[in-house]
Amino acid sequence: MAVEFLETLEQSITAYTGLSPNTFFTVIAAGIAIYYIFSVLFGGSSNHHQNRPRSFEEDVQPLPPPVQLGEISEEELKAYDGTDPQKPLLMAIKSQIYDVSQSRMFYGPGGPYALFAGKDASRALAKMSFEEKDLNGDLTGLGAFELDALQDWEYKFMSKYVKVGTIKKPEGAPEASTAAEPAESTAAEPAESTAAEPTEPTTAATHAAEATERTEAKEEKEEASTAVEAGKDD
Repeated sequence: MAVEFLETLEQSITAYTGLSPNTFFTVIAAGIAIYYIFSVLFGGSSNHHQNRPRSFEEDVQPLPPPVQLGEISEEELKAYDGTDPQKPLLMAIKSQIYDVSQSRMFYGPGGPYALFAGKDASRALAKMSFEEKDLNGDLTGLGAFELDALQDWEYKFMSKYVKVGTIKKPEGAPEASTAAEPAESTAAEPAESTAAEPTEPTTAATHAAEATERTEAKEEKEEASTAVEAGKDD
């Protein structure tokens, strides 16, 4: 019975695969061996990759909530350039300070915009500049296109990051009203001189009128004396 079954199996293998029984079983054994090798080589690596994101997520800690700093100086702002991982990462635009800790890959150490961190980078952003001389908040001399670019950056920061403070103006910095005083005094001087100018023509006209009156009086006197003399002659 067993012999008949084996003979039938061999005939079926030959009929359906075209291979001899020995070749057929050799192919099956080779396939099993290859499957085992691949499962050993890549199965363990797959488990390693599956475990890696978990450990990575465990290492990454959630960001603390932004801390309001109020008004600080530019020198104090430099302490928040990302070199101290225990402090938030801050950056300022137009004297407004924002917490950019969530974008540490861009503004933190080694990031493409790391030189902007801990500074008021208004001028550099307006000019699209990475030069050290432009890393400040001075906006004098900027054109309309540059100011528009800075406005776009400000809108982006306002919508994406939390404002945590402002930059304190240094002591002795001129106030806006102080800067406007010379212009007011300068503008007042022409007005005063202009108002004084009409007095000269007025004085001249007065003298001319007085001279005319004196001339007319003299002529009348002469006419009267002439008439008297004519009467005597008659």
